[in-house]
Amino acid sequence: MKALIIGHGSIGRRHREILKNFQEIETVDIVSSHIQNCDCRCFETLENTPLEDYDYFVIANETSKHYNALNYISKHVRNRRILVEKPLFSRYREIDTRDNDVYVAYNLRFHPIIAAMEALLKEENILYAGIMAGQYLPTWRPGRDYREAYSASVDQGGGVLRDLSHELDYTLMLFGEIITITAFDEKVSSLAIDADDLFTAIGRTSKGTVINLTLDYISKHPLRRMIVHSDRLTVEADLVDSTMRFWDETGNGRTVKEPIERNHTYRKMHEALLRQNGNRVCTLSEALTTMKLIDRTSHYNRKDHNVR
Repeated sequence: MKALIIGHGSIGRRHREILKNFQEIETVDIVSSHIQNCDCRCFETLENTPLEDYDYFVIANETSKHYNALNYISKHVRNRRILVEKPLFSRYREIDTRDNDVYVAYNLRFHPIIAAMEALLKEENILYAGIMAGQYLPTWRPGRDYREAYSASVDQGGGVLRDLSHELDYTLMLFGEIITITAFDEKVSSLAIDADDLFTAIGRTSKGTVINLTLDYISKHPLRRMIVHSDRLTVEADLVDSTMRFWDETGNGRTVKEPIERNHTYRKMHEALLRQNGNRVCTLSEALTTMKLIDRTSHYNRKDHNVR
């Protein structure tokens, strides 16, 4: 099987290093206009790439370019497997992917703590879920000026709501479709960006769970946490420390720790696509539902940076 990665920034390079270690993958080639001294086949544009040579595609360029890349590939090949980095697009758009199987790289679905929470809460009546994620944008990607990253630009598909849409994805997966929601989506800091750096919302899901969600670019200490209350349990999870604690009605508690290395969730995601027919990987339909939620709650849409 031959793989092609579109885009060779930090996430594209990460996908390539992981895929090179799969026995199923014969070669991993790249589409990028910024490649020098590459040890593989490199193409400057999709138009100059023999797409029919490849079986597995990873779209890992800027978010604002995802739609055009996916649309172009879908028009030129059939019966291929395509993984698009999250978020799917800058905004909700319908797309005809023909006979290709398309998935979206919400790799936190493969975090062992997310899986443990899903198993623990499967039969629970979940009353409340508080989700919080944040990281200070200037220190997020060491060695790169944050002002030049796509995250800083609305027109490149940046902003905290899109950048940290992992939390939207696993919220929908664990707690159900969000039926009602009230959101605050703003730039509140002095960061030199034109995108949102704080998003906070409260809503209710189709399962009756009250959701409280906060995402930010201003947390000086990286965090990814959840607290969940059901009729019988309280569960506290920390995805950064890879720990989960839960307590029953009597106050008896237990701690679960699942240490993982940096590429674990990405590797498990590719493994599911290459060996398990995409089991658990976010589907195109699920990602479009997340995009609808983003559009529904975002005050930072492309070409309109003002609060509506």
